[in-house]
Amino acid sequence: MKKWPGRGRRLRRALCAQLLCPAFAALTLSLTVRPISSAAQPLHYTVANTHSHNDYEQAAPFWAAWQERFGSIEADIWLIGGKVIVGHDTNEIKSGRTLEEYYVKPLAACIEKNHGYPYADTSRRLSILIDVKEDSVATLAAMIALLDRYPTLEHCPALKFVISGNRPDPSQYVSYPPFIAFDGILHAQYTPAELSRITMMSDDLRHYTRWDSRTGIPETGLDTLILAISRSHALHLPVRLWDAPDFPVAWKQLMQLQVDYLNTDHIAELAAFLHSL
Repeated sequence: MKKWPGRGRRLRRALCAQLLCPAFAALTLSLTVRPISSAAQPLHYTVANTHSHNDYEQAAPFWAAWQERFGSIEADIWLIGGKVIVGHDTNEIKSGRTLEEYYVKPLAACIEKNHGYPYADTSRRLSILIDVKEDSVATLAAMIALLDRYPTLEHCPALKFVISGNRPDPSQYVSYPPFIAFDGILHAQYTPAELSRITMMSDDLRHYTRWDSRTGIPETGLDTLILAISRSHALHLPVRLWDAPDFPVAWKQLMQLQVDYLNTDHIAELAAFLHSL
């Protein structure tokens, strides 16, 4: 891993000082972030930089995030009795909520309404992040068989199904159809062939550091996190951190770190926050 050059070290020290300062929580974050030559890093943050975590637990699954034009929506899936079921754990899957009813059919309706795109604004992209909870190979085979019945979803240029959670071995990524992409692990290493099928890098914030309720993100582990984000951006891949705090002060610090997708359970609140910038 490359070391920071002189200018990079100064930028890193300045960033660390901002993040460690309690007064930083009161600062107004500029819309402009350090530009890099990558499509992964936004010049400013909008609702396109949002991820609806465990979206199926929302009062209006899919629709709440879609109405706010979120960039990424998450569904956890299980293969039960030949059906792809949505839920976080074995208690939730008893509800019988299917991926088809909660996400596939609504997506198909939106794409038909918007003439081949998930949003009326055809420049908007949407990722459906699929967190596979058990056997990845069998569950993905069932999900692909389901999507084969909805060719408009498979051929939509602005839609990707991004596989997370229990994933096949990365060497197998290239064997999946082009409408299937994969969520990489931020701290992992991949071959060029594997990277060609990865569209996002995610990780547990606690792999690097822990949120301090008094000062925000502490210095411990911050250098490693900054370098991991920089490496992902050099690969033209956006970054998402899960298990991260989910409120305005934390959103500001994650944006200062140039995390591309803000992970949230609070759809309306995050959308309002970004619209206010």
